[in-house]
Amino acid sequence: MKNIDIKRLLYTHLLCIFSIILSIFIPSVFLENFSILETHLTWLCICSVFVTAVNLVLYVVVKPSASTKRSSLSYKVTRFLKCCIYFLMSCFVFHVIFVLYGAPLIELVLETFLFAVILSTFTTVPCLCLLGPNIKAWLRVFSRNGVTSIWENSLQITTISSFLGSWLGAFPIPLDWERPWQVWPISCTLGATFGYVAGLVISPLWIYWNRKQLTYKNN
Repeated sequence: MKNIDIKRLLYTHLLCIFSIILSIFIPSVFLENFSILETHLTWLCICSVFVTAVNLVLYVVVKPSASTKRSSLSYKVTRFLKCCIYFLMSCFVFHVIFVLYGAPLIELVLETFLFAVILSTFTTVPCLCLLGPNIKAWLRVFSRNGVTSIWENSLQITTISSFLGSWLGAFPIPLDWERPWQVWPISCTLGATFGYVAGLVISPLWIYWNRKQLTYKNN
């Protein structure tokens, strides 16, 4: 495994982290009284747009596993539309899961759906950029020994850490602390964000420390 590949992965992840930082500071210049807590829903939309845009740009520039066999315009349009459908399906599936786990069914529908959107941004969007709308590839990557590159390894880590962060973020909600960030779904979205950032930091370091033991099969 070449160190240059790990460095490229690290730089890519740093840009993803930078996109979240930009989503916090840039809107505050143009929007009055903008903050993560007071205008949380607005921040969720902005953060989702920033992270998605950076992932798309990085996919176009880096292309760690892009296929060159099919490059026709119709193929690209079809692929893009499929990715959009997969993203929307992911949002609705996450929304249903949140409701089944105790989120309000009728009240705070917009809050729950935007939580699903931000979690899909942290998990589904990178999968779509790296693997495309290919369910078999997704199942392969998230199986026990299915990864074929460091990019897929990092995808595993960031996705799992995002889910774990959102799950841990739900624990403070029922506690009687009366803090503003305990309102649904602020702590969960913050937990997902911290989990995503943690995964972006941890995955290149973990791959670097275990580079001698990691072997990948061509698929």
